[in-house]
Amino acid sequence: MTDRILVRFEGDGSGVEELSWGQIGLWQSIELSGRPKTMVRVAALPDGATVDGMAHQLRFMMSRHQALRTRLRLRDGASPLQVCASEGEAVLEVVDAGDTDPAEVATAVSERYQSEQFELETEWPVRFAVIRSGGVLTHQVLVILHTSIDADGLVALLADLDRDDESAPVGLPPLEQARRQQTPAGRKQNATSLEYLEKVLRTVSPSRFGERKYEGERIIHQIEYRSPATQLAIGSVAARLGVNTSPVLLASFAVGLARFTGVNPVLAMLMVSNRFRPGLSDSVSALIQLTPYLIDVADITLDEAVARAARSALTAYKNAYYNPYEQDEVIERVERERGEEIDLSCFYNDSRVFDRGATEPVTAEQIRSALELSTVSWADKINPPKRKIYFNLFDTRGDIKFEMTADSRWFAPADLETIVRNIEAVAVEAALDGSAPTGVGQHVKV
Repeated sequence: MTDRILVRFEGDGSGVEELSWGQIGLWQSIELSGRPKTMVRVAALPDGATVDGMAHQLRFMMSRHQALRTRLRLRDGASPLQVCASEGEAVLEVVDAGDTDPAEVATAVSERYQSEQFELETEWPVRFAVIRSGGVLTHQVLVILHTSIDADGLVALLADLDRDDESAPVGLPPLEQARRQQTPAGRKQNATSLEYLEKVLRTVSPSRFGERKYEGERIIHQIEYRSPATQLAIGSVAARLGVNTSPVLLASFAVGLARFTGVNPVLAMLMVSNRFRPGLSDSVSALIQLTPYLIDVADITLDEAVARAARSALTAYKNAYYNPYEQDEVIERVERERGEEIDLSCFYNDSRVFDRGATEPVTAEQIRSALELSTVSWADKINPPKRKIYFNLFDTRGDIKFEMTADSRWFAPADLETIVRNIEAVAVEAALDGSAPTGVGQHVKV
């Protein structure tokens, strides 16, 4: 059985505006796939949780964060407008588990929330439920439209819920982001980012992976590779070089991929969170954007590869704030002028949530021993959005998880396993001897 409780909310700020740049990118993904994506949190509740307390949480977050009370106004021949309301009612569902394991019920509710189409113009972008078993609340389910929030935005939202302080400041909401993006300063930032994009497009080889290698229907293979050795190695390299672990992983990815494909320089579309910009660090909104990351890793040492990765990433981050529609126009124009399609189907996303700082150096024996703990698992995804390879990084407290998906017409499962093991091997080699060569030559094989 399910009870539906209406929770009244009222917050500051309302209005109608164009989509922010972060929202546009996510709207484009909806146009490609035909379905909205969501951000999901399923969590066990602490002892003593009450329905009134959960209603307070829902009221608190809806009242404080404009993105959660923003719906879309669809338009023919144009992107939607964002419409933010100052008040309304949200639904809290209380689902009785009965004789079923409440954790299983929470998972089922989450899957239902994700599979049912959102009514984009009339429904709030938040679906919120609690699971009750034997009269006790056990789990919470929160599903939010991706056009309203990204992974870091969800982290910011959860931190705000933990504070439960109505006087605490909130980050810049999407309405104000869109307004600032249309100012002269915003247009200048947009132009600068697009100039960087065009420079990359005019200098890079058009092909990443050459002609298709395998016959058969398009299947997306997915490998999940858990590597405690990589976690130890990147922390050790970061400590030695005085950097954080992000460029160490970027360099390991670039060298590992180049060793397999023979293509150098390496070009990947980097997913960048713009939260380092003023007013955006704790914004409950969508701020992820794609920008090209280009690095030459040939005939250098592994330490130099890390240094180049840091410089290249900084350039990419600085130029990852732009209007995605205008980005598409630049790509189409440059391809037309070059007379060839430029392959931008390699994606890299560092989704780690824990501290990315350096750790204390570990011994070579500890790193080598951790190699024996690596694990591989597989899944297949049918007909996802068009891309040839997508590399995603996650972390736990004990390892790094590589999740790589790839088009079966270019990469067989054995190829994917070779690539992720290459990446792990590069990180370990860098930890053991940063003066070792990358093993990548000055050539492009397409």
